[in-house]
Amino acid sequence: MIDKLIAIATSQVGVREVGGNNCGEKIREYQTATELDLGAWPWCAAFVDWCVKKWLDDAKVVMWLDLKKKTPEEWRPKTAMAYGLTSWAKKRPNTTNIYTEKDIAKPGDIVTFDFSHTGIILEDCGDHIVTIEGNTNGKGDRDSESGDGVWRKIRAKHLIKDLIRIHPSIKQNNG
Repeated sequence: MIDKLIAIATSQVGVREVGGNNCGEKIREYQTATELDLGAWPWCAAFVDWCVKKWLDDAKVVMWLDLKKKTPEEWRPKTAMAYGLTSWAKKRPNTTNIYTEKDIAKPGDIVTFDFSHTGIILEDCGDHIVTIEGNTNGKGDRDSESGDGVWRKIRAKHLIKDLIRIHPSIKQNNG
């Protein structure tokens, strides 16, 4: 099922800001997946939230996740902060695990970087990872001034802060 999340993220590669920094119709669509009002703010976490939201539109994914007490909308991340994704995952121990740069990243893991940025893992290549990230650029930058779109990236593994792995519910009474 995680392959569907990867496909959603990958389908967005090439989306670019339009009309200014952190602007554009598609960027605003990503931002609707958060709890913040729309605006010209950094949107890397909004991109991840949006990908998860779209992933949960698939009934087979929802069945696989096997939530017990939360609806998909209640369960999914809605943070506009990269590190907020780790906080989100910590509140869902029955459906997420958190790993570090010392662990092997798996396709579909949500990665947070030590420079307050996030994306979705495609591949772990030993000393580096391949990701899909929003609010970044082709040069490797990620901040709101130089990020211009959704890109496939190669990053050094030592930059990982956390890896968030989503899995089906492991308890019978909680989700």
